Amino acid sequence: MDYSELARVYENLGKTTKRLEKRDILAELFRNAGKDLKDVVYLAQGKVFPLWDERKIGFSSRLMIKALNQATGITGNEIEKLLNKYGDLGKVAEDLVARKKQHTLMSSTLTVDKIFSNIRKLATMEGQGTVNRKTQLVSELITNATKDEVRYIVGLVLEELRVGVSDGIVRDALAQAFNVDANEIEVAHDTIGDYGEVAIMARDGKLHELKLEAGRAMKVMLAILVKDVKEGLETVGKPAEIEQKYDGFRAELHKKKGKISLFTRRMEEVTHQFPEVVEYVKENVKGDDFILDSEIVGYEKKTGNYLPFQKISQRIRRKYNIEEIAEKFPVEVNVFDCMLYDGKTMLEKDFAERRKLLEKVVKQKEKKIVLAKNLISDNEKEILKFYKEALKAGHEGVMFKNLHAKYRPGRYVGYMAKLKEVLDTLDLVIVAAEWGHGKRAKSLSSYIVACKTEDGDLVEIGKVSTGVKEKDAEVTFETITDELKPLITAEKGNVVELKPKIIIEVAFEEIQKSPTYTSGMALRFPRVIRFRLDKGLDDVSTLDDAERIYNAQRGRQTAF
Repeated sequence: MDYSELARVYENLGKTTKRLEKRDILAELFRNAGKDLKDVVYLAQGKVFPLWDERKIGFSSRLMIKALNQATGITGNEIEKLLNKYGDLGKVAEDLVARKKQHTLMSSTLTVDKIFSNIRKLATMEGQGTVNRKTQLVSELITNATKDEVRYIVGLVLEELRVGVSDGIVRDALAQAFNVDANEIEVAHDTIGDYGEVAIMARDGKLHELKLEAGRAMKVMLAILVKDVKEGLETVGKPAEIEQKYDGFRAELHKKKGKISLFTRRMEEVTHQFPEVVEYVKENVKGDDFILDSEIVGYEKKTGNYLPFQKISQRIRRKYNIEEIAEKFPVEVNVFDCMLYDGKTMLEKDFAERRKLLEKVVKQKEKKIVLAKNLISDNEKEILKFYKEALKAGHEGVMFKNLHAKYRPGRYVGYMAKLKEVLDTLDLVIVAAEWGHGKRAKSLSSYIVACKTEDGDLVEIGKVSTGVKEKDAEVTFETITDELKPLITAEKGNVVELKPKIIIEVAFEEIQKSPTYTSGMALRFPRVIRFRLDKGLDDVSTLDDAERIYNAQRGRQTAF
């Protein structure tokens, strides 16, 4: 398929905000994609890798300026001036390519395969000369692109392609394109986390052949937030299994043909970062082929006291000196569910049956691998006591689970609920920030945060600057600034626009209606709680979440 066809689709997607129109545009694209279907589905989402693939493009705005210089001959300084004018490197590229008089004589037609191949290669390059080889790959694409194509190439390479395509729209487009029920598409995607593969199976009528497979990440089941014990029981039913809710990070534990793999809830592989967990699973879990659901929690080596997530979060991204940081921040694995065992899916089994299986196959060793501490009850006072004990032990709260529930990957369902000490928090993405004044002049010290709509669009919901320490803390203005600087896409005065990537948990006193932000709402007295490095854009709280909290504010009761 010629890339020009995909570029026209991007253009048409950007012209409409209507969900059904976007669905129809993509459905036609998918029907006509032929052998390029898988790649086209990835590219329609602005990606070249599926969710579970740990490879990253890793191409910065600075490198893009160098690639534009190579492709067009325009100096870096001139490109910088244009960037200040447009605030978008895609538009800068469009301007530069439009100036090239010799374009039609020197260029060759770009194909989807060529775009896909060059961008994927960026993620695999290492060693001496990497920067030059990377810029040459991108420069080649820019050189051969028309002005109508180049803007989207830049967006793809920088992972900033924003044409309003959410997972839900891709799901509905695939369903329409291949005459399949949208729910079947969604279940398949939640199971394997790869719309490209799902598209091929839907087209070929093979969705019914889909099987859960150890060694390949899946989406985990998600919990609904409740405000007190009573609501927790009303949500999941009585009696319920109550489990301690740990302040760690969600981890899938896979074993296939003797190999242990670990994946986060974002489907990112972190096996290398947690070698001791690999040994815990290998030595203490019976079975040849399984997928277990767990929470990995850090603890203080001297006292044994559990630590907040922020203490071990740096281990998730660490690639070097693994043993050193593992010694500094040891972890305990708390197993609480089983999705696959000895090659057989457990998704349709009752939760109570899945828990009994865990009790048989997991050999518990304190501060290494244990089952989540639990209580089966319908007594509110007994559960409240268990909840307070969990908080005293340094945990976040408790989980409520329906004893007869099936496991539903990727779903917020009424089978599982969570009760935390602080009800009003949202996981929001930083989309802009302001440089500080005085002693904070070199730090981004005020953050504009956004939630997402049903269609996946980001809408601003407030500005937060409190809750961050000057120094000697896990979250400081300096650490946040270090994370945000590489994500700056434009700067106007003391305000910078950012590539939406960094998720923070934000607490607040209440939500108010407000015309100030694009969501139509604003957080009152917001404060930063912590980084959520274990979460991605798919995990950002929704506008529906904010509206539900807004509607529940009157007459609220506490868990106590």
